[in-house]
Amino acid sequence: MTSFLPALSLILTAALFGGMVLYSFGFAALVFKLFDQTQARYALRHAFPPYYLVVMITAALAAVPSAFVNATTAIILALTALTTLYARQILMPQINTATDAGETGKFKLLHGVSVILQLIQIAVVAYALTLFV
Repeated sequence: MTSFLPALSLILTAALFGGMVLYSFGFAALVFKLFDQTQARYALRHAFPPYYLVVMITAALAAVPSAFVNATTAIILALTALTTLYARQILMPQINTATDAGETGKFKLLHGVSVILQLIQIAVVAYALTLFV
């Protein structure tokens, strides 16, 4: 049973990392290549809520076995879930409101915050993966 928890923690953390990287650098970029700007924005506006939900759930699920394996990893994963909750419930609606109101400056600032937050999350989850080695 003791070897099951590290393996489960590693698999969930790796799935989280892979999903975050694929979505951020693959899917989002592909949407803008395949669709015009209006269609791409529409698609991403509707894709982000489920994406954030998957990140929150996966990070929270990964934090549970990680708590028995490595406290630092568990904290990183729990914080990733919490900051994703913030991004989904607070930041994303603010971005959408700024977009709808035509507040370009506010949109750029809030979008920049969301991008930086996402990059930090990817970096710390990558760091958490190194703790398994």
